[in-house]
Amino acid sequence: MKDTIAFWGYPHPELIKKIKEEYKNAKWLDLDIDFGAKNSGILPENYCSVMKNIFNNAILNKEKIIKILAPVGKDKCDCALFAVEILKDLGFEIETSVFEEKTYKKENCPISTSSLPLRQKIELITKNIIEQKDYSHLEYKEPTAAFWGVPPNDLSILELFPNTTHVLGWTRCVEAMAPFDLELEQYCMEGIKTVFFAQTFCAKNELAKYLANKYNGLYIDMDGFSSNSTRAKIEAFLRLR
Repeated sequence: MKDTIAFWGYPHPELIKKIKEEYKNAKWLDLDIDFGAKNSGILPENYCSVMKNIFNNAILNKEKIIKILAPVGKDKCDCALFAVEILKDLGFEIETSVFEEKTYKKENCPISTSSLPLRQKIELITKNIIEQKDYSHLEYKEPTAAFWGVPPNDLSILELFPNTTHVLGWTRCVEAMAPFDLELEQYCMEGIKTVFFAQTFCAKNELAKYLANKYNGLYIDMDGFSSNSTRAKIEAFLRLR
């Protein structure tokens, strides 16, 4: 029985609102997340792990998915355009959207700047795309470190960071409801130890590497799950510098 609305990235809020009204009892599935689904074999082996997750999760849950909400603007990436065409060909119903408005306000980011553990921060931000709860009650915490980038495929690396880590980059833009605000995405804090992360094969590596050099941060390019050496680099950077 089809009872699930699937999505990736940040579908336009108006589309989310419309689908919630149309399918009041539907479950929601974030296709970006690695749930351990079997590799569909559709994408090349050397490809972005998050895009692989989208296909793996969609194929695994095909009999449950009513439709997929698919952002295809600059708020996601060009790969999304290709994914839409392939998934349509595989029999999925797709609704596309473009969310490029710049609605950022500083007070829109209480999760990113709170004292919650970093993994919890990022999980709350991504869940709030659909839940849309108010977290303005969270107390601001001065940062001692920062994590710039998208949610990693391997969320366990976030557990290496102190609770006083602020969220930057695209994930911060998501909380601010501005997934394509390049000014906000490039915002960094001078003198704060910042790890600049991008998933291997993602175009955001270009910006991550540049900003890491500019702000004397640590650039991490990681595919799939973290190695011991990657974790050691992050721990050394955060503790010893």
